[in-house]
Amino acid sequence: MQSLRDAFHQLRYYPSALVGLVIIGLLVLVSIYTVIAIPYSQAIELWRAGEQTWRALPRTAPPAWFNLFRREKLPETIALDSRRGQVSRAERSVEGGKQIALLYAFEYQADDFPSEINLFYDAVYQAKPPFVSILWRTPDGREILIGEFSARPSGSFRFDQDEALARRVRRLIGDLPVSTGLFTAPNLQGAPRPLKGSYQVEVRVLAFEPQATFDAELVVYGKVYGLAGTDHLRRDLRIALLWGAPVALTFGLLAAVGTIFTTVIIAAIGAWFGGLWDDLIQRVNDVVLMLPFLPILIMIGTLYSRSIWVILGASILLSVFGTAMKTFRAIFIQVRNSPYIEAARAYGAGSWRIIFRYLIPPVFPVVIPNLIILVPSFVFLEASLAVLGLGDPVLPTWGKVIENAVANGAPYRGQYYWVLEPAFLLMITGLGFAMLGFALDRIFNPRLREM
Repeated sequence: MQSLRDAFHQLRYYPSALVGLVIIGLLVLVSIYTVIAIPYSQAIELWRAGEQTWRALPRTAPPAWFNLFRREKLPETIALDSRRGQVSRAERSVEGGKQIALLYAFEYQADDFPSEINLFYDAVYQAKPPFVSILWRTPDGREILIGEFSARPSGSFRFDQDEALARRVRRLIGDLPVSTGLFTAPNLQGAPRPLKGSYQVEVRVLAFEPQATFDAELVVYGKVYGLAGTDHLRRDLRIALLWGAPVALTFGLLAAVGTIFTTVIIAAIGAWFGGLWDDLIQRVNDVVLMLPFLPILIMIGTLYSRSIWVILGASILLSVFGTAMKTFRAIFIQVRNSPYIEAARAYGAGSWRIIFRYLIPPVFPVVIPNLIILVPSFVFLEASLAVLGLGDPVLPTWGKVIENAVANGAPYRGQYYWVLEPAFLLMITGLGFAMLGFALDRIFNPRLREM
């Protein structure tokens, strides 16, 4: 143990090891924060939620910090909800009912047009639904009738999907999409440009019952969002990128620890007892070495279960037997003939005491670097299975984000952030463990230190 402590003290002389420790430490801190701030059940619920949960987010929008590198700024989402006191509300009683006026006012200063505009509403009434009119006012004083309809108990008015509004915009402004035409000044020469300034949207509601109520949320969708952007289902990618860290570290560490220590114990048992036990272990090892690792995991994920725990158990079982088994066996055969082993046998130590107290501890300098270096290989394995569509169907992981991005053509549509963000996190994770593992290997192996 003293030699192990001395070896770890030498890490401060290896800048690569310090960088690796910083990266691993940051990943651990992010994992702890994620588990506390976004509990597992909440993360699963958010990730599997429908559009109703994510309705105020733009679809496939890159991160908001993209604007830092652009001269022409992309718009961010504007969401105003009457339930939160973000709009001006006026009510007036009339015969047999009342009139409600909701005034949504916002500033628009972006250099590009919004991606879409939606109004989500909730109406409470007994028999006759309220009648709703929507008016749009531009900074240059124009007023455009957006639409009129009878409200359902819950529904939405989607500006870009309303054919009557589309015809009205083409007649007043030109052959442009609704979300573009409403922000464009008429009679402009050349390419359309957003008209910056103060906009107003007035929702007039005629309720035919005195107790009726009406609330609505106006969403002017931007083209950038948040720290990580959104996907094709409007989901905030921050959820998956944050939860990918604890999932990756847990899978990688459990698989590496389970594989290495099981391999060491089995190799030590075979080397110590020898004979039939050693022959049986080596023949099993030879058979497993010939088995195709990844195709077997693909078969398990396809035919049995895609649960991350099933994949973890299968990965450990298939990784225990391999070239490492032969390496550790050779080391244990040398250690078995050491004088202190003979001394332990002389004072009556049993076989299991010798294996776990005297045979295994001396190989820790070889085990620890291999353990650290093995972690990213299992992290990449989990991500690879997810990219192939065989990841856990419930958990939001880095590999699942890449799989969704590729399945929806993100690389071909210029939505590179969707692929590069999880890929970068996978690369950083592998780099951190590799830098620490290689430094430990040089510390524990004097011959490498001299090279």
